[in-house]
Amino acid sequence: MNNDTNVTWHEHRVSREMREKKNNHKGCVIWFTGLSGSGKSTIANTLDHKLHQAGIQTVVLDGDNVRHGLNAGPGMLEDSHGIEFSKRFGLGFSAIDREENIRRIGAVAEIFTQTGAIALTAFISPYRIDRDRVRNTLKKGEFIEVFVDTPIEVCEHRDPKGLYKKARAGEIKGFTGIDDPYEAPVAPEIILLAAEKTPDMLADEIITFLKNKDIISL
Repeated sequence: MNNDTNVTWHEHRVSREMREKKNNHKGCVIWFTGLSGSGKSTIANTLDHKLHQAGIQTVVLDGDNVRHGLNAGPGMLEDSHGIEFSKRFGLGFSAIDREENIRRIGAVAEIFTQTGAIALTAFISPYRIDRDRVRNTLKKGEFIEVFVDTPIEVCEHRDPKGLYKKARAGEIKGFTGIDDPYEAPVAPEIILLAAEKTPDMLADEIITFLKNKDIISL
């Protein structure tokens, strides 16, 4: 039986400050949010490449990739133990499952910040309250919300996975932007106009922001 009173926080001998000093930059979470097809993953991976080339410690947490492992739903894991686990703990796309998906990702991203790394997360994360909950688990200035502001017409025209087409045909229910809401950030740290600029240009905008906030020094 689980007893929370037996769970205690352990301080590490290697502090975050020591790790950041070794990395020569601060840790933070760069949280990309936007509609499906807005360009979140492309921009996050472009930024990841640029920062890696500059010697910055980074990690990318991508929506689809995470749902293949940490948050795999029924049928995603093939071995018998995995299938049973995913039935009990896996996540679908209901509002409550999306809430838990973001909570788990936020917890993982926070762990990476403690190592002095920059965590890049690329999730639709459609609800403000879920994004704000993650923000509130981090210190001021550590959560950088990046709104990839791409019009739905552009996202639907791109439709790299054919999801909008399926949603319009009624084959997918609760699809963000079609029959489920997307709540755009009210005051994000960065707004990217991904229909007007290249991923390289947008990644450079974020790098400039990180420099100005003294998170990195290139």
